[in-house]
Order: sequence, then structure tokens, then C-alpha cells
Amino acid sequence: MTHIPRFAVPTFGALLVIASGCSRSHPDAHEASVTRVPGTALVVKDTTLQTAFEASGLAEPIQQATLSTKLMGTVIAVLVREGDPVVAGQALVRLDARDITAKQEQTAASIADAESMRSDAATQAGRMRALYADSAATRAQLDAAETGLARAEAGLRASRAAAAEIRAMGSYATVRSPFAGTVTKRFVDPGAFAAPGSPLISVQDAREIRITVSATPAMAATIRRGQSIAGSIEERPVSARVEGIVPSSAGNLYTINAIVDNRLGSILSGSTATLTLPVGTHVGVLVPAAAVIRQGDLTGVTIRTAASDETRWVRLGQSVGAMIEVSAGLRAGDQIVVPPAGEPAVAAGE
Repeated sequence: MTHIPRFAVPTFGALLVIASGCSRSHPDAHEASVTRVPGTALVVKDTTLQTAFEASGLAEPIQQATLSTKLMGTVIAVLVREGDPVVAGQALVRLDARDITAKQEQTAASIADAESMRSDAATQAGRMRALYADSAATRAQLDAAETGLARAEAGLRASRAAAAEIRAMGSYATVRSPFAGTVTKRFVDPGAFAAPGSPLISVQDAREIRITVSATPAMAATIRRGQSIAGSIEERPVSARVEGIVPSSAGNLYTINAIVDNRLGSILSGSTATLTLPVGTHVGVLVPAAAVIRQGDLTGVTIRTAASDETRWVRLGQSVGAMIEVSAGLRAGDQIVVPPAGEPAVAAGE
């Protein structure tokens, strides 16, 4: 059996922030005479945000194998189709093993002959020991008998080893699945010629998916084996469990492997994936995404003061769930207006 590994070539993506923090405020009574944008006012607060790095890679099954044989021969049966589920040890491909069967018969006969010779040699050695003890045989005669016995025993061992090797070769005539999983690729059909090491069939166990990414030493230092971290597969959020952190051959990067549950089979092999790796913290402000006004390339929020509601254009950072970071144009203590549920945010005066 041979395994054809596949390696992801990770790239680095954008910085993310993870946290939240806004609090509701209540308008003063004298504001009743002021024209207001419909919605609820929130007081923006400074929040400690976790800065994270989105490292990209590929999602691959935790177990996959492309199977071959050590024999050279003709494929006589392919017992499964692509997409079939298989169990560990299940026969997948059979090769013509008639030559091996003939050799097995030959080795069986060789073992029988070797056992007979060993029995005769043991009898002869025993008789010589008795004669030598009675001074009826010479030392040379005894030594010759003992040597004959040793040779016969060596011949029997050699015959048995040859038989074991032939039996092993016979086992290679049937290619079996090394684990439970699914057939993903058939490389041969009945009648094809199989050479040693040539691919015959591929299987994979995709009940768990491994995401592999690269990280700097500083990033790797924040991660622990068994830790749960956020990630995505084909832009769909997932939760991953860190399997291992391994220094790469380059020396200045680490490889991080994380496992994602895929018992429902919704994740396909080779999907693009990311892991969100924490790298530090910073202080910033978050607002509900629903409060953001969008006009072309402009983004803003409605600021509420005692005198009026006004639109302030801001620069946005990264989204964090239903919240979004405002990286410029807003500060702690400002009041923003969040529109009623289901309604879009509109600029003041519209």
C-alpha cells in the first residue's frame, strides 16, 4: 500500500478583530422636540479587541490512501465503484494469483521433504550418540551425524521461510481497504495489467477534515494542542480543534493542523480553508452592522446629539459576527442610532 500525500501551500490573509461592546442609552426628555432618525440610540464604548490573523490553507480528509500492490499481474476483479462506502479490511481489487498458487504447492512439497530429511537426520544423530557413548562409533562419525542434523534443520527453516514469503505474496493479490471510508477513485478495470507500486484504487475517511496552515513563531506561541479555534471552509464558519503545531523545514514558520468534524459529509476534499490565529489585542470600538449606512463607496453611521441626528462618514474595519469595527471617525462616548429590526440604516435628513 502506498500513500500519495497532498500538501497545502498556505498563504496569509487579512487581520481580524474578535470582541464586542456597545451599551444602550436613553434619550433625555428635552430631545422630544428634535427630529430624530427612527431607531435606538447606543453609546459607543472602548473595547479590548483580540487581533487575529486569518491563515489560509486546504481542507483534506484526516485519512486518505492510494492503494497499490507489490505484485505484477492482471487485474481479475474490481469489487467496488467510486463513491461506495467500505469497511476496514474489505477486499477492493483482486489480481490473478495462479502463479502464486502453484508456488505455494511447490513450497508445501518442499516443506514435506525437508521435514522427512530432518526426521531421518535426527534418527541418525540419536543412533550415533548412543554408539559413541558405548565407544562403538568415533567422534568423527558423531560429528558428521550432528552436522547432518543441523543441515536438515536449516533446510526445514529455509523451506518454511519460503512458504511464508509465498503466502505473503498471495495476500498482495487481494488489495484491501486499510480503514473504513469511501472509494474516491478507481484507476484500473478488470483485464488491466498491474505493476508493483502502480495505483489501483483510492479511499478516504472524511468523517474528520484536517486544515493545514502556516504560522509565524509568534502566532504559534499563542496556540495549544487541543485548543478550539475559529476557521472557515469555502467561507462557511467552522470550529476546529488544534491537532498539532510542528516546526516547518524552513525553520522560520510553523505548520498548524486543526481538525473539523465532517460526519455529515458536507465538506469536500480540497476545499479552501482558513484558521483564525490570535496575535494580540488592541482597543477599538464596535457598532452593530445594522447601524452602518452605505452610499456607494461611503460608509457612515448616524450620530445622535442633544441638538440633532447627523450622518458621520467613517472607515470600517473587520466584521465580528453581527458587529463591525469602526477604525476611524468614531470614538468612545459617541451615540449612534440603530434602525428598527428589518429596516436599513439611512442618513440623517433622508
